[in-house]
Parts: sequence; structure tokens; C-alpha cells
Amino acid sequence: MHPISYLQAALLGLLQGTSELFPVSSLGHSVVLPRLLGWDIHQNDDYFVTFLVATHFATAVVLFVFFWSDWMRILTGMGRSLRDREIGVDDTDAKLGWLLVVGTIPAGLLGLALEHSLRSVFASAQSAAAFLMLNGLMLYGAERLRRRAPAATAGTVGADPPDAVIARRLTWRSTLGIGAAQAIALIPGFSRSGASMGGGLVAGLSNENAARFSFLLATPIIGAAALLKLPELFGAKGDGVRGPALVGAVGAAATAYLTVRFLLRYFETNRLTPFAAYCVGAGAVLSVVFATT
Repeated sequence: MHPISYLQAALLGLLQGTSELFPVSSLGHSVVLPRLLGWDIHQNDDYFVTFLVATHFATAVVLFVFFWSDWMRILTGMGRSLRDREIGVDDTDAKLGWLLVVGTIPAGLLGLALEHSLRSVFASAQSAAAFLMLNGLMLYGAERLRRRAPAATAGTVGADPPDAVIARRLTWRSTLGIGAAQAIALIPGFSRSGASMGGGLVAGLSNENAARFSFLLATPIIGAAALLKLPELFGAKGDGVRGPALVGAVGAAATAYLTVRFLLRYFETNRLTPFAAYCVGAGAVLSVVFATT
């Protein structure tokens, strides 16, 4: 018997691939859905954590492949800066690469230090619903506190490419703050992508560039966290979960690809406000449902 059925795995995988990149908290939704559907699946079950590792790894692979040409430029630029022992004034690829490193470090360190304790304390669907409301308020606050970014000039002759704009507007300090803010996603209900997008807005990026930086930053963070725990899938904790995990990973990969394509176009002209309204509304409804059932 599988502790997670193939149908459950497919639904959770499809959900994770979507909600990981939408600023609505994949972990929160993964905690809430089993409770809503009456599944005997709990966040801190070893097999469930192992299952989620597979879906996160699939999402990271999709992001890396989607931004393949960008990563090749960025990695080449970082190699160039190491060779020259400096970041050239006009070397935006190198600067963006090191900004991503700076943003990854605090999230990684805080994740290693706090992941287990935070997930243990806030493991219930009720708390996930409450924090989902707070996530909505965070998104709304980021839009209200945003620094005004220059008007988009995509398609204009002589317009700077998005990565050049990101590298120019972000400072080392603001990027460190964006990286640290992502640790809030260790609490089910808060969104990693929401925190990084919101931080980008406050730092002066447009919605489009904040989303782009968030997706680039997600790749090493999600990928490294998944690789760290991936051996568990092939050990004793993976017994009975490997088949469903594969199904979930395929589902997560498919929806992650569609989601990143959609969001990059969506944020060309739209803001975080609809996601903020969704999180507040859904969190409020779920809080009432869980309190009365």
C-alpha cells in the first residue's frame, strides 16, 4: 500500500508546481488540501516530506531549463569576474550572478536553522489558513510600499534588457534583504515567491522584473534544498513513495512550466493585488471552515 495514492500524488504535484511560483504559498496549499479532502496526510509525516522533495526538485529543474540561456550568460559572467578578480562596471551578467548568490545565502542558512522547528510549530491546516491571510496582507503592503520603478520600455529601440535593469537597480543590501525575507516561506501559508517579488518591488523593480528575479533566485534555493534531501527518496523513507513521487514530480514540472510562462507575461501589465485578495479571501474562508468542522 502506498501512503500517498497515485491520484493524490497527481493532484498534489499539479498544485505544487503552480502554487510554488504563484505568490500564494505552495506549502500552505499542500497542508490545506489534504485537510479539505479528508486525506490522512500530514505535513510532518516523513513520507510526505520525501514526496514534496521530488516535486520541488522537478520545479527547480524546469526553472533552470526555462532560463537556460540566461543561466549560461550569468555563469559565464561570474566566471569572467573570478578570472579578472572584479566585477566590470558594465558586466551586468556577472553582477546579477553575484546578486543571486547574495540572495541565496541568507535563505539557505535560515532554512537549515529554522525549517524543522517552524514546520513543527505551524503544522496545522488552521495555522496555514491564518498565515495565508497574512501572506495576502504582505503582498498588498509590498504594492503600497513599492518604490516607483521606471516605466517599462520593452520593445523600444535602445531599451535595456531586463537583467541589466535588475542588476543596476538592486543593491547588495537590498538583495540580502530579499534573500532573508524568503525564509518566511518556511511557515506554511507564506509564499517564497511572494516575499521575493514583494522585496523586489520595495527595492524599486517593476512587477515584471521582480517576478523575473524571483524565478531566477528560486532555482538555486529550491534546487539546493531538494538535492539536500533527495537521497531520502532512495532510502528507507522513500519506501512506498517513489512511484507516487514520480507522478507528482511530472505533474509539478508540467504546471511549473505553464505557470512561469504565464506569470512572466502577466506581470508585464499587472500587479500582485489580485493574489493578495485571493490569499486574504481564501484564508478567511478556510479559517471558518476549519473552525466549524
